[in-house]
Amino acid sequence: MASGASLPAQQDVLIEEIDHVRVVTLNRPKQLNAISPNLVFLLAKYLEKWEKDEKAELIIIKGAGRAFCAGGDLRVFYGGRITNGDSNLEVVYRFYWLCHHISTYKKTQVALVNGISMGGGAALMIPLKFSVVTEKTVFATPEASFGFHTDCGFSYYHSRLPGYLGEYLALTGARLNGKELVAAGLATHYVSSEKIGELEKRLISLNSGDENAVRSVIEEFSLEVKLNEESILNKKSLIDECFSKDSVEEIIKSLEAESSKEGNGWIVPVLKEMKRTSPTALKIALRSVREGRNQSLSESLKKEFRLTMNILRATISEDMYEGIRALTIDKDNAPKWDPPSLDKVDDEKLDLIFKQFDKELELQIPESEESRWNGKYENSAYAIPDRNTPIST
Repeated sequence: MASGASLPAQQDVLIEEIDHVRVVTLNRPKQLNAISPNLVFLLAKYLEKWEKDEKAELIIIKGAGRAFCAGGDLRVFYGGRITNGDSNLEVVYRFYWLCHHISTYKKTQVALVNGISMGGGAALMIPLKFSVVTEKTVFATPEASFGFHTDCGFSYYHSRLPGYLGEYLALTGARLNGKELVAAGLATHYVSSEKIGELEKRLISLNSGDENAVRSVIEEFSLEVKLNEESILNKKSLIDECFSKDSVEEIIKSLEAESSKEGNGWIVPVLKEMKRTSPTALKIALRSVREGRNQSLSESLKKEFRLTMNILRATISEDMYEGIRALTIDKDNAPKWDPPSLDKVDDEKLDLIFKQFDKELELQIPESEESRWNGKYENSAYAIPDRNTPIST
C-alpha cells in the first residue's frame, strides 16, 4: 500500500494519502483543535483536491488529543473587536463556505469523533455519511451562553431534530454524550474508544470508498445504544411541551411551571442557565432555529453568515464580546448583558441583523454542479483590496 507524505507536525492539519484513502487530522490539540484561519484554508484546499481526484475514494477526519474540534477560537474572535470584527471576516467566510461543501461532498467521508465536538466544530461531523462517536464524545452548541448564535449550519440541523430538541439544545447549550448523539440522529455509530484506532486501521486497509463496504466495517465495531435512564432524551415529551412555545419568555414561563412538579428537578439547572444567558442571544437563537425549519442548508448558512458578521460588528449589541470576556478573558463568569432582560430586547433591532445583505456581500454558495467550487473568499467582494463598502442593513 503506497503511502504519501504527511505535513510537518507544526501544521494545523495533518494529511496522510494512503492509496485510495485520505486521513485528515485536525492538529491543534492545545486549543482543542479550535478552528483557525489556517486550519480552514488547508481543509478546504485538500477536500477540493480529493473530490476532483479519482484515486481518492475515502476521507477520514479525526482530531489530535482529547478533542475532535471545539469550534471557533473565542480569543481570536475577542481580539477582532478592535477592528470592528472584520479581522475575523476571512475565517468566518471560509468556514461557512466550507460547511456547505462538506455537507454536499461527493466522496465517502467518515468522522472519528473520540472527544469534544462543539459548536462549529461539530459541523465537521454531523453532515458526514458516517460519524462515529465514543463514550468520550461530548457535544453541545453553547453559543448563546456567551452572546453568540447557533451557527455553522446548526439552525438547519437543530430544526430537523425530533420534536423541539433543537430549540432545547440551542437555547440551553446542553451537552449530549456519544450514545445520545446516535439516538438523536446526530451521529451514525457508537464505538468504544478502545477500538477507535483499530477501526481506523480497518478502514484504511479496506482501501475503498464503497459506502456499503465502509458501513459493514464500522458496524463490526459498533455497539448497541442503550440510553441511561436519566438521559435528557427520555424527557422528550416535556421538552416538546415547553420548547414549542412561540417566544423565549413563554418557554421560560412553561419551564418554571413544570419545574416544581415531582420528577422535574432536571429543569432547575436548565432554567438557571437560560437566565444567565444573553437575552439578545436567546432571542436570536430561537428565531434562527425556527427559520431553519423552512430553509435549505444553503439558506441557513447564508442567514447565519449575516448574523455572525452583524454580531462581530456589534451591530445591535456587544454581548458576544462581553460573554467571551467573562468566560475566557477575565474568567469572572459574571457577564453584564445589554439589554439585561428579555423584555428590553428590541424586536425591530433583531430584524436588522437578520436582514439580507446586498447580493455581492452575501455568502457565495454555488448553485450549480459546474460552479461547485466557485465562490471562494479570494473571489468574493470581501477580498477586494481596500474595499470599505459597509454591509447594507
